[in-house]
Amino acid sequence: MISGVYMDVFDRRIWKRFWQIARMYWYSDEKWRARGVLALLILLLLVFTGLGVAINYANRNFFNALSDKDSQEFTVSLLMFLGVLVLATPVSALFDYVRKLLGVNWRLWLTGYYLRRYFSDRAYYHINNDEKIDNPDQRISQDIASFTGTSLDFLALIVSSLIQLVAFIGILWSISKTLVAILVAYAVIGTAVTALFGKRLVNLNFLQLRKDADFRYGLVHIRNNAESIAFYQGEGREEHQVKERLQEAVSNSLRLIGWERNLAFFQKGYEYVILVLPYAVMAPLYFSGEIKLGVIMQAADAFIQVLAALKIVVSQFQQISLFAAGVSRLESFDAAMERNGNRIDAAAPVIACREEPCLSLKQVTLLTPNYGQTLLRQATAEVPSGGGLLIMGPSGSGKSSVLRAIAGLWNAGEGEISRPPLAEMIFLPQRPYMVLGSLRDQLLYPLLAQETTDEELRKALETVNLANLPDQVGGFDAVLGWGQLLSLGEQQRLAFARLLLTQPRYAFLDEATSALDVTNEALLYRHLRQAGTTFVSVGHRPSLVEYHDQVLELQGGGGWRLASARGFKADAPA
Repeated sequence: MISGVYMDVFDRRIWKRFWQIARMYWYSDEKWRARGVLALLILLLLVFTGLGVAINYANRNFFNALSDKDSQEFTVSLLMFLGVLVLATPVSALFDYVRKLLGVNWRLWLTGYYLRRYFSDRAYYHINNDEKIDNPDQRISQDIASFTGTSLDFLALIVSSLIQLVAFIGILWSISKTLVAILVAYAVIGTAVTALFGKRLVNLNFLQLRKDADFRYGLVHIRNNAESIAFYQGEGREEHQVKERLQEAVSNSLRLIGWERNLAFFQKGYEYVILVLPYAVMAPLYFSGEIKLGVIMQAADAFIQVLAALKIVVSQFQQISLFAAGVSRLESFDAAMERNGNRIDAAAPVIACREEPCLSLKQVTLLTPNYGQTLLRQATAEVPSGGGLLIMGPSGSGKSSVLRAIAGLWNAGEGEISRPPLAEMIFLPQRPYMVLGSLRDQLLYPLLAQETTDEELRKALETVNLANLPDQVGGFDAVLGWGQLLSLGEQQRLAFARLLLTQPRYAFLDEATSALDVTNEALLYRHLRQAGTTFVSVGHRPSLVEYHDQVLELQGGGGWRLASARGFKADAPA
């Protein structure tokens, strides 16, 4: 059960969601190219089905010749049969290629579309805190690929089935109207019985996608935190949590295969009966001499082709239920990004944010995003150009949250924040972000296109006491796992080098020197002053006070006080 409601493959809402996602590509700027390839795909299907009809007639003549012991007709039928097979082989291969090519193009466009939305307005940040959305990485990397590929598979199957139905039901009707009536009734009964399994199978497939993704995430989490786990000797706890996730995935899988087994009992019997049904109906006509053996074989082949077209739901139900579950996951991801774009409730108070040359807070009341706790109440402060503001206070008082508000990540509350454009600001968290790339990329992030010489890079590293790092790792173009290779102190100094190279007007440092000794900390703040950067720091160390002009002390429960650095030191207990 998802959100208290069972999903059903026959629920129009699922297929409405499917069309809402699918139509974006077919009405995009690539629509003519996409529709052209789709038209080629359908043309190949028509040709392939036409060849199937030719094989049906060749098969009839082939068995008639055998029955009549007519060697000349047998040879002609055999050559015709082989000729059609020769033509069908490249058509089939080309059809598969075109279908996969269209799937790749569709996936590329749709993934690009979702990535733009994912990185727009920092949706990736807000969605990461959305309890309704699990594993957004899987939804982008796997669910989209499954959506596009499976959609085209089903499209090809449906179109092929319709063409087969039109092509072969005429043949079957001309041979036996009774067989057509039996066939239609058989297909309707099969579809109705299969529908009974619908709701449960879709729901279990939805859960399986989630449980498998949770298990993979647990393993990735261990890989990303291997050193911390090793220091804590937390192998037992981590093994336990991964096994719990695996057990949940396996338990759901067992329920899923149990329902698939129940469906298979019906499906297998349903498929086996059709092997003898056309022969049982046509045999009396053959024994009475009304038809030849070849006609029975032609009728049996046409029967199977028409039934295959009519029993799509029966034969493909597991795949349809899995696909419906994937559509639901992708639609909920799409809805989450839509909520992000409209996440401000018109009735809820928000902090106004204005772009100004200076940084200031005017009567700012800051609340947690769910409006459940007040972190700051009617605070007013201004950071002079080239100056420094230190935010201090007990743990949990909301120091880092003030930086989130300045960055625009949190806006629940009242008042006004004036700040320069985000392009003129850089934020250094306690654990610096190590990008996937070279040492050069680490230093220039996020302005990777910035023209900077190796000498300038070396000078920045010398400034932060990492002069030997390029030689130790193999140069600026070495690509390594920097988060694991460098200590936290080295990462913090590397982040400072990044700051010095970027030369922003404003810098925000959230415990950015917590892993450094006092000497290195003083060195880095001295260079920050010399660069003329205006900075705001969050920290606990009393030594930080002397590098700043003002101190904003958060006292918990929304209380605060603003003092000059000199006055704050004078008031501090000895």
